[in-house]
Amino acid sequence: MPQTITKGVNTLLEEANAIVDTMSIDTAKSAVSDDAYVFIDLRDIRELQASGMIPGAFSCPRGMLEFWIDPDSPYHKPVFNQDKTYVFYCASAWRSALAAKAAMEMGLAPVMHLEGGFTAWAKSGGEIAQRDD
Repeated sequence: MPQTITKGVNTLLEEANAIVDTMSIDTAKSAVSDDAYVFIDLRDIRELQASGMIPGAFSCPRGMLEFWIDPDSPYHKPVFNQDKTYVFYCASAWRSALAAKAAMEMGLAPVMHLEGGFTAWAKSGGEIAQRDD
């Protein structure tokens, strides 16, 4: 029997965007050098290698996010245990909206995501760093 999907990705994105704050590209260009913010790049390693990333961003593949946030997880990363504002981004602000919502539901705060994602960042002339590895 075929599956019946009762909630599609568009609905999930609408729900996430209804509760997650969005940071504009212009604001992000100032915030990226502000120690009060942590930019979290959710894209796959192949995306990072192909196009670079926002300077100073922390790379967290989307599939590991919940494990890296949870301090009780054996995979926890200390970057997620700071009193800072977390700004999630991906290529087009889809994965980041869903990830930010999940992070908020886990209790991480404050959390935002980048309007238009890395694609908008690059298109606006935002600085791009290459990965070291």
